[in-house]
Order: sequence, then C-alpha cells, then structure tokens
Amino acid sequence: MARKSTKEKNGGKEFLQTLKELAYEKGIDEERLFETIEVALISAYRRNFNLAQNVQNVRIVLSRETGAFHVFAIKKVVEEVENDITEISLAQARAISSDYAVDDVVEIEMTPANFGRIAAQTAKQVVMQRLREAERDIVYKEYENRESNIVTGIVQRVEGRNVFVDIGRAEALLMATEQMPTEEYNYGDTLRAYIIEVKKDTSRGPQIILSRTHPGLLKKLFELQVPEIQEGVIEIKSIAREAGSRSKVAVYSSEERVDPIGACVGPHYMRVQAVVDELAGEKIDIVKWSDDPATYIANSLNPAKVISVAVNEAEKVSRVIVPDYQLSLAIGKEGQNARLAAKLTGWKIDIKSESQAQELMAAEEVEHDVPADADLGAEEA
Repeated sequence: MARKSTKEKNGGKEFLQTLKELAYEKGIDEERLFETIEVALISAYRRNFNLAQNVQNVRIVLSRETGAFHVFAIKKVVEEVENDITEISLAQARAISSDYAVDDVVEIEMTPANFGRIAAQTAKQVVMQRLREAERDIVYKEYENRESNIVTGIVQRVEGRNVFVDIGRAEALLMATEQMPTEEYNYGDTLRAYIIEVKKDTSRGPQIILSRTHPGLLKKLFELQVPEIQEGVIEIKSIAREAGSRSKVAVYSSEERVDPIGACVGPHYMRVQAVVDELAGEKIDIVKWSDDPATYIANSLNPAKVISVAVNEAEKVSRVIVPDYQLSLAIGKEGQNARLAAKLTGWKIDIKSESQAQELMAAEEVEHDVPADADLGAEEA
C-alpha cells in the first residue's frame, strides 16, 4: 500500500507539473485552468459512478501542491434525514464538528479508490479542449485590438480564390474581393495586409479577414514610412484608391515649415517608392489638402494644371477649367484621374478645356443677347 501511495503521489505531482507547463506555454491563467478541470471532473465523477445529475451535490478539488484529486459530497444538515445522498442528520454532523446547526452545509470527503485514474484520463481530454478554447480566446483578444492595422504574414495555402495567410498565432483569410487584381498569391509568399475584421468563432478560432485593397492599407504604409505622420505633424486627410492601379492621398501639415508632400515623397522619392513597391507598382498621387474647396479640387487633379475652379457649395458641384493640352491628363485614362479626384474631395467635378469653356461662355452670351420678341418677329415675318 505504501508503494502504491507513493506512486500515486508522484503521478499526481507529474500531472500537476504538466498542467503548469502547458498553462505557461499557452499563456493561460493557471488558476483558471485548475478551476475548469474541477468543474469538468464533476460530470466525469457522476458518469463513472452511476450518479444522476443534480441528485448528489459534489465538489472536486485538485490540490495545487500535490496534484491529487479529492471528491467532497455536499450535504445539508437536517433534523431527520429523508435523502441520505443529499442530507445528513444533525447528530452525524455534530460528530464531525460540534459547531454545525440545522440548515448548515457539510462537506464529506468520499474520494473513490480508483478515481485518480479516471480523473487523470478525463482531465487530460478536458485540458486539451479547454486549452484550445482558451488559446482561441487569447488569439481573438489579441487580434481584436489590431483591427484597422496592418500585419505581415506568409501564404499557407490557396483554396479556389481564397488565400489563407499565417500571421503568427492565427491564420487569416484574404478573400478574392480583397485581393489586388494585379497580384498572384502562392505558397510561401510574404505579404502585408490590412485587418478589416476579426470575428469570434469558438469552434474554429477567430476568423481574421484581411485586405490588400482597403485605403487603410495605404494609410498605414505611409505611417510606417513617414515619421512626421507618426508624430502628428502631418495628417492624411483623405484617400481615394483603385487598388493595383492608382491612388490619391491628400495630406496636411500643422506646421507651416513642414512641406507635407515633400515629407511623404521623401529624399530621392524613397518614402513613396517604398509604398509603391509594397503595393506592386500602384501609382500614387500625393496632393495638398486645403480647407478652401476650390484650391483642394484644383490640387486633387494633380498632375494636371488647373486654370480656374468655380464651386457651388450648396450642391457640392464644381466646374474646373484646364488648358486644352491638359484636358486628357485632367480626365485621365478612362476617366480615372477625375474619378479619383471626385472621390478624394467628395465633390462632383465637371472638367472643361479652356476652348470648351470659351465656346460655352459665348453660347451663353448669345442666348442672353437675343431680344425677348425675337421669336415673335420671326413668326410675323
């Protein structure tokens, strides 16, 4: 018997040490893990010893010192016992301690001889399940706070048009709708992406949705490259993006001595080129933001030169006049430059060449110069 007790004692300590190592390795609170095991073992005890649920109240304790399991029956002190499973007489209770009174609760240890083996097997299964759940919860909390940030990962697999990316402690999903049309993704590729959403899924772990097309990715990349943005000296006011093709970024400096465009471009174009390279050659126009709508709209059409801008603030509509030779540049290929400028500023932009504007003005002048009775005179003639 002494040899068996020593074996069980050593086994309990080994089990306890294993639990502590797992908790430390997985970053899980040790006490929370012990409590979870104790709750799970109650069901295992009732199941293995043919005790119906809610018939016998028991408490199971896992010793934090020895790793041994102890089962305690919880009984209510009564004058006359009607159910000896849930009740104990006052006389029996006072045989344990004279301090007990009617309606008190007594805990009596009744650990079965072979419970240690059953408990260890059950605990192992429960521990692994709880560890997975706890780890998922930890990962969810970690990445929940990283929404709207960028992350670097390695492509693990491609299923259909969906790309699964290893981002460290979790696997993230880059859906087809969030992929740049100019890029291909293959196993082992390293990429940066923007976390647009983190969904909690207890069965499979958190679902982390990535994007390579979101304007937020462009903003975060500039923040990494431009110290003045991190310091708050320069602010990105607006972004309009057609991922993989072209983007416009409106920037503003709170200090007059700091040129926001120059800071974002960087020495020898190094800063903006780093962003362009990260986005597979996507063209980027950096324009100066202004609180004056006309100035802002003119800036937004960069690289085209603008002669004048007339604005209707009530309807947020503007008419822009550009030199004849700049018209195609202002509009852009398939209207892209004008479309991005409108998206950047939030204004509807009508672009006219200088000659078109002159013709339009001439037509309007002729219309205004026609006498009121001109049509009547014609009819009489």
